[in-house]
This record gives sequence, structure tokens and C-alpha cells, in this order.
Amino acid sequence: MVLKTSPPDMPSRPATRFFPTALFCGAATLSNLMTQEPARSYGDPLTGNAPQTVEELWKGIDVQAEPLDVEVLHEREIDGVVVKVLRYRVGVFKGQKAMMAAVYGYPKGASKLPGLVQIHGGGQFAQSESVVTNAQRGYATLSIAWAGRIATPDYHVNPDRVKLFWDGKTQDPNYKITTDWGAVDGYHSPSRNAANDFNGLKPAAWTLDTVESPRNSPWFLCTFAARRGLTFLAQQPEVDASRLGVYGHSMGGKISVLTAATDDRVKAVVPSCGGISNRHNDSPAYRAAVSDDQYLKLISCPIFFISPSNDFHGLLNDLPAAVKEIRTPDWRLSISPHHNHQDTAEYEVATHVWMDHYLKGEGSVPRTPKTSLTLQTSDGVPTLAIEPDTSKPVQAVEVFYSREGQVDGKKDDPNNTKSRFWYHAPATRDGAFWKARLPLCGVDKPLWVYANVVYQLDKPVKGAGYYYRIYTADRFVVSSLPHLVTGTELQAAGAKSTREPSLFIESFEGDWEKQWFAYKPEEWGRSTHKIYTEEWRAPSGARLELEVLAEQPNKMAIGLNTSAAEVVLQGTGTWEKVSLAPADFRNAAGESLKDWSANRELRLGAKETLTGPPNKEVGGNWQGPPPRFRNLRWAPPAS
Repeated sequence: MVLKTSPPDMPSRPATRFFPTALFCGAATLSNLMTQEPARSYGDPLTGNAPQTVEELWKGIDVQAEPLDVEVLHEREIDGVVVKVLRYRVGVFKGQKAMMAAVYGYPKGASKLPGLVQIHGGGQFAQSESVVTNAQRGYATLSIAWAGRIATPDYHVNPDRVKLFWDGKTQDPNYKITTDWGAVDGYHSPSRNAANDFNGLKPAAWTLDTVESPRNSPWFLCTFAARRGLTFLAQQPEVDASRLGVYGHSMGGKISVLTAATDDRVKAVVPSCGGISNRHNDSPAYRAAVSDDQYLKLISCPIFFISPSNDFHGLLNDLPAAVKEIRTPDWRLSISPHHNHQDTAEYEVATHVWMDHYLKGEGSVPRTPKTSLTLQTSDGVPTLAIEPDTSKPVQAVEVFYSREGQVDGKKDDPNNTKSRFWYHAPATRDGAFWKARLPLCGVDKPLWVYANVVYQLDKPVKGAGYYYRIYTADRFVVSSLPHLVTGTELQAAGAKSTREPSLFIESFEGDWEKQWFAYKPEEWGRSTHKIYTEEWRAPSGARLELEVLAEQPNKMAIGLNTSAAEVVLQGTGTWEKVSLAPADFRNAAGESLKDWSANRELRLGAKETLTGPPNKEVGGNWQGPPPRFRNLRWAPPAS
């Protein structure tokens, strides 16, 4: 039995639900259709006949028609980059002007640059780091502060200062001008109005319409603002208006998808950790006019999805559907194993690889690897065959598979999503293919599997990551579509259980780090979800044991979920045994674990901060060379 993904360069796509096929000839997108009619007064409240589809929501709106009323709040030069904190006019809603604050930057003296709109996530800021690093690579970038928060060296607006702005405390020395949504509320975390709901359409004093309407959604307002950001870029003398891209993280990932779907000025888009999973809502109007799938169906520009395997916001199980829904054949995926809502350089750099190719005409992006999954084998062990694009030298082919995925149609279990363990399956080359065996522990649970192909970059790329930490990448990853198989399908194909439950968790030899992870790989700390699986589940009454070799006296932290144990090491350069019971693990409030029943994530590191209140630090600043580990195991209770 062989299950195959759709050919990666020609995914099947449903027919559009909104518009006659003739309207989509050539490169036509929603914005073409919207501007075929005169602009209507979008800012006046509706008392009836609210839009019920994406087409109705955006019909007649011309985001290029109104003046921008640009205000420069602060300007400086950073390493040859002109950086401006400014505001531009989003629009006039209910008779009040809405102004969007942003950080804008470009290399001094440059012209005809490609332009990028960068969209932050829910708890984030518009930042100068992305603006500066992008400028150093030949881009003009507008980082929009849709939530009002701004971080630059000389102009900082944190949530407290946003509130000062809301309250009009202009005499306060910390007061800063920032985003002003006027009569509506597009702020988030916190919103100006505590009851403001990004997942709701009900009318309120701060919404645009007096009836349930998708125009009441802050998603609509933020997408409007991002599209106006494109208008700002297009009017700048240093920008080539024919080369505009959009990218964003988390909530910014969703806004990126909504923006690219409704504006044909976007020539490339990269959503990370968002834009694929917001599909369910009690409101039919929300599902029809705000949900991700309705916008994915309108994506006609090249799109690169960055989707960590354990992300809580952009769910991996929605990725195959998203790829089928988009209209463009130009798409790629980058799926980091084990990660939740964060990534490391070789995955984050996909944004720059994509934009460089489509906006600057530089480099090439290898095709999505083709994969075929065989469930029915002579020994009952499923196998995955991978055919990567070899137009660029392949550094590695890595296969990851999990038994914790949900394919039963039930509501997503967030603990399961964030805690899935991904086995690493060694792949060996066989002609044009790489092949990997997928031994299973039990056949009742689903099987999820995908492949990563690692390529060397033509030259190192420096960028600002999702949370604006500066990185340098020398390689990048192109992933296959994941295969999602039910336990019933495994059993029907005759798959066998060839792995047995084990008390021995980790040897720390060979490729052990492939099944552990770190968001700061330059540090020695590592985490794993192995203890979440049936194979390494803790027996009742067991102790967690390992051996540690440290060259100097130190404290280290062993974390478990939201708790941690502090371990004191003598640091004599010999192996020291560590043996821990549940009671040795305490949370920030000092409460001890009662047992191992809720094990999800195990962490080994120098120090970690447990979230309170009050916060609590466990471990210490590491001295000397990194420690070595061996023989991580569950010690059974004494008989």
C-alpha cells in the first residue's frame, strides 16, 4: 500500500467559490476586482446588509485613493541605514482618522529598491532590527506597529507607553506618539478595549458597524493597514513599486496571508506560524469572510509557509489543506521538528531566500521534495522514499515522524500539539532517492511523517528572526508535505509494532540531538518530548536518573513542563550520578510534582526562569566547558 502526496509543483485546487472563472484570467486577484468599481465610503457604519463574503468585504475599496498624511516622529542613521519612526493614515472610520505608526528604513542613497512590509505577532513590537538587517541586504522595509508598540534605539513604546498615549498624558516624560486607531480598535495584547475580540464580529462601541459584520473584525482593520503600508512603500522615491513583498509571524502570519490575497501588488509572501489554521468560528460570516481558508483560495503570488511541527497557532495538520487551497503553483514549506512558535536560523532564513529570488531575481529555490509513503512492507515497517531537487547540492536529507498527531477531526488538543515527539529516521541514498524506515511502537495511533532537505546557501545571510534576534545562516531547509495516516490505515496495511516501551531514554551518542531541540543552539542546553511518548513513558514510582560530567563546580537546571529541579555538581571531571523523584521538581510557587503522569517536555540546561508570579530562577551561570551526559533513564522503584 503506497500513499502519495500530490505532485509538489502541481497541487490539486478547488474551483473558486466567489467569482466567475472568466474574472480570474491571467494574474487577476481580488484587488483587481475591487478597483473595477468606484470606491465607496468604507468608513461609515453599516446598520444592515453587512458583508457576508471576502468579495463583499473588500468590494469597491481602493487603498491607494486617499492621502497618506505621513508624519515623521523620529529619524536617525544606523550603520548606513536611514531609520524613521513615522505614522501614515490608514483611513477615516466613523468620522475619525486612524493613523498607523511604523518603523521604516532603507540604505542611505539607494534607489529602485524592492520593498517589504513586515508584520509583527500578537505580543510583539514594530522593530528596527528587521528594518536595518533588511536594508543591509538591499531592501526598504516598513515594520508596522498595528498594536502600537515600537522598539528602536531612540524611540521605544512599550505597553505602558501605549496606555499613556491612549490616556492622552502628553505631559508625562515617557509619553510617545504611536498608532491611533481613532474610533475603532485594532490594538492587541492588550487591546484598548478589554472586550475587543479578534475572533468576534459582534457590534460594540469601538467597532465600525452597528450589526454583526466582518468589518468589525480587527483582522479587517489590520489587513487594511498593511495594504495601506504597501501604498506607502509604493510612493517612496527609493522603492520600486513593482517589487513588493509581505511577511509576518504568528498573528502577523495571518495578516500576511490576508494582505497577499487581497492585493495584487504583493509579489511574494512568507507567513510563519499563522495564516493556515484560523478556520473555525461560530459565526457563518466570520467563516466566510475572515477565516484563513477563504483567503488562501485567493493567493496567486509565490508563497513560502514556515510552519514548525509543534506550533500551536499554525497547525501542521492544516498545512496540506492550505497547499491545496492556494491558487499559485509557486510554493514551498519549511518545517522544523519539535519547535513551537519559534525557529532557528536555517528555517527562519527562508523568508530572505524567497524574497531574494522573487523580488531581486537572485538565487534559486529548489523544488519541494517528492515523497512516497509505503505502509505495506515485507517486515511491517513503513518506509518513506524521498526524491529531492538536486539542482543545488544536497547537504542532508532528514526524515521525522510522530505518533502523536490528531487526524480524527476532533478539536485540537493544544498540549498534544505542543508536545509531540518526532522520531528521527536516518535516510540512506538509493540512486535518485533517499529512503528511511519508520519503526513503530504500537499501531493504534496515527503516523505523521515528512522530510527535510538541507541546502547550502550561496553566501551566508544575516537577518532578524521572528523575535528579532540577529542570526546568520549558511544553510536553509525545504520540506516535503507531511503524510498524515490514521491508526486504522496502519492496521489495514499490516504495519507491525517493532519498537518496545523502554526505561532507557537517551545515550547521548550518535545523532541523539536530532530528537532534541534548542532555540539557541549555540548554547549547550537541549530539550526533548521523548518522555511524552508511549515508548519512554515513566512507570509509577520511578526516579529520573542520568550521569553528568562537569569540569568545574556548577549548578544546572533540569526542567519538566513548568517545573524544574536544581542540581549541584561537584565538577571534578568525573561522572556524577543524578537521581530525581517527582517531588524534586517545583514550579515558581514552590509546589512539587506529585507524579510523572503529565510529562511532556524535559529540559537540560544551565539555568531557566520559571514563570510566576513571582518568577523563579533555577540553576546558575555555567562555568567551564559544556557538560557531558550519559545514561538518561527511568530507574524502576525498588522492589
